[in-house]
Amino acid sequence: MCLAAIMSRLLIVANRLPISVSRVDGDLHVERSPGGLATGLSGPHSKSDALWIGWPGDVQDLTAEETASLERRLDELRATPVWIPPDDMKEFYEGFSNGALWPLFHHLLDQMPLHVHGWEAYERANRLFADEVCRQYNDGDLIWVHDYQLMLLPEMLRDRIPDARIGFFLHIPFPASEIFRTIAHREKLLQGVLGADLVGFHTAGYMRSFSSSLLRVLGISSNVDRVYHDQREVRLGVFPMGVDTEKFARLGDSPAVRARAAELRGMDDCAIMLGIDRLDYTKGIRRRLLAYEKFLYDHPELHGRVRLTQVAVPSRTSVEAYQDFRNEVDASIGRINGAFGTPEWAPIYYLYRGIDEVELCALYRAADVLLVTPVRDGMNLVAKEFVASRTDDGGVLVLSEFAGAASELAEAVMMNPFDVDRASQVFYRALTLPADERLERMRALRRRVLSYDVHHWVRLYLESLEGDTARTDHAVPATTLVEKLAELSGVMRAADDLLLILGYDGTLVPFASAPNLSKPDQALLDLLLRLAARDHTEIHLVSGSSRDVIEQRFGGIPIHLHAEYGFWEKPDGAATWEGGQVPVQEWRDQVLQILENFTARTPGSLIEEKTISVAWHYRMAEPEFAAFQANELTLHLSQLLSNEPVEIVTDDKLIEVRQTGVNKGIVVPRLLAQSPKGAVVVAMGDDRNDEELFDALGSEGITIHVGGGTSNADVRLPNIEAARRLLASLLD
Repeated sequence: MCLAAIMSRLLIVANRLPISVSRVDGDLHVERSPGGLATGLSGPHSKSDALWIGWPGDVQDLTAEETASLERRLDELRATPVWIPPDDMKEFYEGFSNGALWPLFHHLLDQMPLHVHGWEAYERANRLFADEVCRQYNDGDLIWVHDYQLMLLPEMLRDRIPDARIGFFLHIPFPASEIFRTIAHREKLLQGVLGADLVGFHTAGYMRSFSSSLLRVLGISSNVDRVYHDQREVRLGVFPMGVDTEKFARLGDSPAVRARAAELRGMDDCAIMLGIDRLDYTKGIRRRLLAYEKFLYDHPELHGRVRLTQVAVPSRTSVEAYQDFRNEVDASIGRINGAFGTPEWAPIYYLYRGIDEVELCALYRAADVLLVTPVRDGMNLVAKEFVASRTDDGGVLVLSEFAGAASELAEAVMMNPFDVDRASQVFYRALTLPADERLERMRALRRRVLSYDVHHWVRLYLESLEGDTARTDHAVPATTLVEKLAELSGVMRAADDLLLILGYDGTLVPFASAPNLSKPDQALLDLLLRLAARDHTEIHLVSGSSRDVIEQRFGGIPIHLHAEYGFWEKPDGAATWEGGQVPVQEWRDQVLQILENFTARTPGSLIEEKTISVAWHYRMAEPEFAAFQANELTLHLSQLLSNEPVEIVTDDKLIEVRQTGVNKGIVVPRLLAQSPKGAVVVAMGDDRNDEELFDALGSEGITIHVGGGTSNADVRLPNIEAARRLLASLLD
């Protein structure tokens, strides 16, 4: 599919512009950045009037004339700056983004500060990005947000441009849910990302970790690659990023690179093991050095015949943790060279600086073995650059199993960077691989890397974002929803008589961890009191909870109460509850025994006994294990009770066995018979039990579904707050 055909315009939003701005001899100097993201998106950025929105760099004390001149120059390059105050930038970037999120997402909790700071600056920076995107946005544009610095941005944009097509891609690992749950503001970070239509990851493992965190933190279940949230279907996808293979192959074959590689090879008669990394504690450099030191101890016959060339590109030099890490690396290299080096041979050549592309490709071409050994890495494009540049089919790639690239590059020699002894053995194996095996491995790697380059990554992601499947068939565009709610509120306000049938848990209040903890807040009680005092308005609260719970919660409010799905009823002003005849329940004791058994084996679950039903709640249990137990319990009960006058109802973190024929729909005939002729009847609920009420009401009233999930209701509201706002609109 042609890229220009699938979109009108692309807005690329990343922390940094693909352009570096600096002062040279007092003058502003603008040049393109060589980074992987800038390179990967250069194609779509150059087409279809695409725009790149990001921070222009640390350019302070600009005069008004310099600012205008810089913005004109950036505009020519289709780049739009987001100006962030220097103090906020420091807190946003070095504080929360790289001080907290970076180590957390790489599973390095020991690098987390004792007190995480910078959250307020993180929010402000994301809001400044949202302001600029909204200024630039035209109807039909695609918005592609990149990386962990901007996790709040998708939701901010969704709130302000409800119908926009928004993508988010995470370029670093997503941590296991047990790790992610340690961060403050975890709920806001997840909700921020869920503002997107499509959330992309490098590997399926990262996507699974994200889904697990949604379940454990927000209680949102995913269906493999789809999440239903706020009336929208959010797609999750795996899109492994590639490199510009054509450029690296061309460079690798260029005369300049070939000559420089020959020069590097001819320095001495040593095999070259190569490491090229940003000087970052996630890259496994210190463990690599320890493994190399062990390798030298174990193989004295290779002294003088092998050397490690380690390039460390300076990174985040103003951050104290990185300064300490550099000192540790320097000390390790000094110790190894001091212990093994001779006047003629140094076991490690160390370069602490950036290198240009010619020097980089020359090192790739000269190396016998490339060591890519991070302790955790989102993808690691160095491994793919090495493979792309080896048009001679030479060299061996040693790859950490904790790099995202390991899920693709199966022909690399895999290693565990945490096992220093085994790593040293892997180094020796890679150096001594038979020639035919080296050739076979590299040719297989090249086929894969060349087939799935960075342009394939961009095309695949944007086609998925643009595709019709990125939205749910049930979703109501937010602009339409606002118009529909305004119309509905007008109908309700204009009614001569209004009958409101309201659910409780999940409709007017959030679910609590246990049924007895679901208490109404004062704002809801005040709202119900004011509605009850409204002329010609009758309110019926219909809940699955027991009458004792409902009485305790709402006994002092002048409204009609219905407990246990309408089996019990207490009209406004009545002193006692009225109910039907309690049937004989021969099944009850046996079901209770089974539920007690499952409760004992499922920590965090509990049993709720009611007059005509027994319920098993597992909201507080470990989500994945509890879901497995719930499936087992449902199957067991279905077989046991197949001939009993009961039905098994499964709902959100709940399995309930209740008497057949008892559901919220039973209140409808009574209420319609009692209501004034011509009354407007409005029913509002959130779950399967409320769908039974909606079905019973049929065309006799207006039905409103609150929250996610499937529903046949006339109107869908995204959340509890929207439900309360609609009710409050009747009082204006």
